[in-house]
Order: sequence, then structure tokens, then C-alpha cells
Amino acid sequence: MTRLGCPIGCRCMLHSSEREAFIWRRAQGVILCQMRSATLTPRIDLYSIRLFIAVAQEGSIARAADREHLAASALSRRLAELEHSLGVTLMVRSSRGIELTGAGKFVFERGTKLEDDLRNLAKEACEIDGSIGGTVRLYANASAIVGYLPERIRQFKLEHPAVEISLHEHLSDEVIRACMDDRADVGIAVASDSPTGLDSWHFVSDPLVVLMPSGHALAGRDKVKFEDAARCGLVGIQSGGALDKLLRERAFKAGIDLKHSVSVNSFDAVCRMLEAGLGVAIVPKSAVAAYAGTEGFERRRLDEDWGERELRVYTLRKAPRLRATDAVIDVLKR
Repeated sequence: MTRLGCPIGCRCMLHSSEREAFIWRRAQGVILCQMRSATLTPRIDLYSIRLFIAVAQEGSIARAADREHLAASALSRRLAELEHSLGVTLMVRSSRGIELTGAGKFVFERGTKLEDDLRNLAKEACEIDGSIGGTVRLYANASAIVGYLPERIRQFKLEHPAVEISLHEHLSDEVIRACMDDRADVGIAVASDSPTGLDSWHFVSDPLVVLMPSGHALAGRDKVKFEDAARCGLVGIQSGGALDKLLRERAFKAGIDLKHSVSVNSFDAVCRMLEAGLGVAIVPKSAVAAYAGTEGFERRRLDEDWGERELRVYTLRKAPRLRATDAVIDVLKR
């Protein structure tokens, strides 16, 4: 019987039949390894990807958990399971928040696209079926949300119960950016020189008013000039927002030394500051109707041409748009 060299390279000699048996066992081992490798393919939970995206966007596990209506401990556990499944560290946690690793940035980018693709898949399936369904991402500023939007959403839900509205509150500038980046299907923001590539329509007129506590010295007037309101000390709202930028710009042009007695982030906080006697506030009429409808406040028209503020509906210019998106726009334009 012919003796052949060992297939693994040592100097021993094997009969041909022994060599064939050796090669067969070696092949079986390779196949077994491949089978084990296939069974170890990581199971990636799409919900965990969504939670990871929320953390990356919010920069904080606590804020992301609040946004997703989930306990922070449960969200942390999901993230740990996702990192274990992928075999990489996605973020570094510290007292200042979280910072994405290189792998985390890659997963965030691909995960965001995957989430958008799945959302569009559901929408387009409904389109083919002839029905209107799916989820419409609606970004809006605080004025729209507290003022005019709830009734419009209610009307839309009566007409299209199969469509879910995913509502997100942001400053007007961020609403515009979200529409441009296709993170928002529809946006509502203060009218501005919007970038090319967006379509827009009138939503509502939302003029600015001067809000003050009852008995204030300015309450005896029918309308109030900006300069007079500024001299009384202004309660600022949403630093860096559209209204804050507008007031600072107008103060600069008029040579007014604009000083805030205090700045807050919400309209209800403005009302509490006014109740405490910390000055007056210039706010949209929509906010006054929602938060300052009691006898403890007085409101007067802001006597400035630029006080006639408009809210507009924005969407990325594309053709054709999904029927659910068009249906939302139609209701908002009424």
C-alpha cells in the first residue's frame, strides 16, 4: 500500500487510506466550525437599535428613557445586550453624558437609515394596498403644540384612524433642519426664509402679545411698545429659540439694552415668574390662551409691525409624497 506524506506537514508517513480518512475528519471539523459560526450570528433587536438612536440623539440615557417612556435601568440593560450581541462598545458613559465610539457612530448612522427604511416600507405597503396608514413624523415648535395643533390632530385622527402621528417638540430652527434632513415628514415652525428644497403653506397667524400680572403699570394701555415692555424687565423664554432671536435682533436694531430678569424654557414657567412679579413677557397669542387665561394676568397687543407672527407648515419637496403625509398636510392647511 502506498505511503504518503502527512497532510499537516509532519514527517510521519500515512497509507493512502489513512490519509483519506484524515482529510475527511478534517473536512468534517471545518464544516462543524462553519455551522457553529452560523448559529452564533448576533441577534439584533430592532427595538434596541431604536433605543440606542434615542440615546445618541438626546446625549443622555435619562432623557432618552423619558422620551421613549421607559425606565432608565431597562434602557441601560437593552443597550448592554445590544453591545453584547454586536461584540463592540457603542458608547462611553460619563457624568457629562454619553459619547459615541467609532463603532457607535457607524451603528447610529446605519441604524437611523434602517429605521427610516422600515418606516417607509410600512407606508409604501399601505400605499400599494390603497389604504392610508403608517406613521407620520410631525415636528413642531412649542407655540403650535400648545395652541392650535391638538384640535387639528384630533380632526386628522377622526378622518384617518389608521395613521399614527409621532409628534416631536423642537425649536423652529431644528424643525426646519429636520425637514431638510428628512427626519421629519411634516414640520410646523415660525415663518422664515426657508431653504430651497422645502415646500411650505400658511398654518395660522400667531401674533405676539405683552403678558403681565394684573395691576401692572402697563395694563392701562390698549397696546404696548417693545421699548416700554423692555424697560419693565422681560422674562425670557427658550434661549436661542426663534422668539428669543427675534427680540434680541429687534432690540439691537432699536438700540435697546435688552436685559432679562430671568429666562425659562416653558410658557407655564413664564406665568409663574410673572405671578412672582419678575416683570413682563412677550409671548405668542397661542401660549397666552393656553397658559394665562385666568384673572391673574393682563394681555396687551405688541405695538410693532414685526409682532404679526405667522406659523407655517413645511415638508421636504419630493414627488410623489406618501398619501399619509399629504393627508396630514391637507388637514393642517385648513
